[in-house]
Amino acid sequence: MIDAVTKPKTRVKTKVERPRLHKVILVNDDYTPREFVVTVLKAEFRMTADQAHKVMITAHRRGVCVVAVFTKDVAETKATRATDAGRAKGYPLLFTTEPEE
Repeated sequence: MIDAVTKPKTRVKTKVERPRLHKVILVNDDYTPREFVVTVLKAEFRMTADQAHKVMITAHRRGVCVVAVFTKDVAETKATRATDAGRAKGYPLLFTTEPEE
């Protein structure tokens, strides 16, 4: 009889790191009408009228407000599209992104 040596098979599990999240931030200005800000929030971020109004009021009172948190690509795309919507109407509406802690 032949003594067979068997080696245990090891499985290598690669750990996939979750992508870093980024915050989309609404920056308040004194020129963009409130109704327009609410419209952009509803259209781009799929908020209800109440949610959009609360975000707009928070930005108005505090100067900035976190709108939503996404992966980097999605956050930058949404911020750019929302800012461009304001620019198209002639408003200085500004959305920025920054990494979440």
